[in-house]
This record gives sequence, C-alpha cells and structure tokens, in this order.
Amino acid sequence: MPPSDNCAPPPGARSICPIANALDLLGDKWTLLVVRDLLFFDKHRFGDFTNSLEGIPTNILTDRLRRLEDAGVVVKVPYSSRPQRFEYHLTPKGADLFPILRAMIEWAGRHVPGVGKATPEQLEQVLENVRKAMQGPPTSADSKPADSPQQT
Repeated sequence: MPPSDNCAPPPGARSICPIANALDLLGDKWTLLVVRDLLFFDKHRFGDFTNSLEGIPTNILTDRLRRLEDAGVVVKVPYSSRPQRFEYHLTPKGADLFPILRAMIEWAGRHVPGVGKATPEQLEQVLENVRKAMQGPPTSADSKPADSPQQT
C-alpha cells in the first residue's frame, strides 16, 4: 500500500502501513500462540497458557495478555475474588484473527514438513469457539471451578 501524503501514522505507530501496525501488536513469537490457545484449545486461565507445549515464560505471558487486553483483542473476566483471579476471553475483534491463523495453518501444511493436522472434529470445535467469541465475552467466568492457583 503506497503512503498517502495526507495520512499520519496512528499515535505511537511507526508508519501507516497496516502490516507494520498489525505486526507491532501481533508479530512476536508468542502473541498469536496465546490467541491460538484461546481459539483452538479453549484455554482461558493463566495456568492453562503456561501449560502449552511451547512453554511461554510467565513474565512474557503477563505482558502479552496485557497488550492484547489494551488493544481490545481480549478481555479479562474475574472468576475468583479471593484471591483475585481472571480468565481471558477473545473479543469479536480477537475472533477476527481466525482467518489469519487458518491461513497460517494452511500455509504451514503446504510448506513446513512435519506440522500437525487438525481433525474435522477439532475444526468444528474451533468454529464453535469463534462463534462464541463473536458473541462477546461472558460477563462472569463462573463456568469453571477455581480449583488451582492462577496468576492474573
């Protein structure tokens, strides 16, 4: 996309390029994996994310969840008041990332040897998670018991 003479970058952005701006939010090696876990594996609690195969460090996870929340991609919903604990849910804005992740899956399936393949059942579950996220986050997270200590 060629630059326009009358466009200024958004506040804090380095350019008006949509790809550069998307990468500023999503372009590290962890952020899209957090979104993947929300969409594909129905993970919502801090401890759920730390148990992912890639082993995201907790300080990085905290930072990425905060950045995604600040950008309106996820919302933090309390599930325990003592101690205070939260679940993270995609907003409709976050669910809009599904086609990008799907395209990455398809690309990797064609060009990266040895990557996993989803079953039709797994794909249906992902689509159900996308539908739920498009309806907006829950108002409270009492759907899961607060059985293990989680960080915020």
